[in-house]
Amino acid sequence: MRLTRQTRTAVFAVFGVVFMTGLAFASVPLYRMFCQVTGYQGTTQRGNQAPGSVHRQITVNFDANVSSRLAWTFKPENPHETVDIGARDMVFFTATNNAKVPVTGTATFNVTPDQAGRYFTKIQCFCFTQQTLKPGETARMPVIFFIDPKILNDPDARDIETITLSYTFYPVDSAKKAG
Repeated sequence: MRLTRQTRTAVFAVFGVVFMTGLAFASVPLYRMFCQVTGYQGTTQRGNQAPGSVHRQITVNFDANVSSRLAWTFKPENPHETVDIGARDMVFFTATNNAKVPVTGTATFNVTPDQAGRYFTKIQCFCFTQQTLKPGETARMPVIFFIDPKILNDPDARDIETITLSYTFYPVDSAKKAG
């Protein structure tokens, strides 16, 4: 069966629309994977175990923000800490639900400067799961992390003296949560 020129053009146009639509839906997960692999835009890494201290220290500042649509108070217990590069460290953030109803939130995060993201490795973090707080409830949430010693071998990152780990909590849309 031989297709006419108009039919071939229509088939290619439909294929192009389907391909571009698929690419649009895949762009967010693909971008997220790219950021996780490269540390681009301060995206941190995930790990299981710290390699051990290399007897060099770096200061980590902790920043906490809350969307205006979320009635929570959120802050680090300590605004900064000096940590040994390569050693496992744990810090705590607290969140309090100021609403009169239970509220679920989720945290996004990033690290600055951006080039430090590929070396900031989280072992455990509240940002990996949604957090539901009852009215007036306060939760103490740990972050276990380490700074990969490979940072000392990167000419773009080895002179970094301070890293800022920043979180922002957003409300979880209940319709999305139920689905």
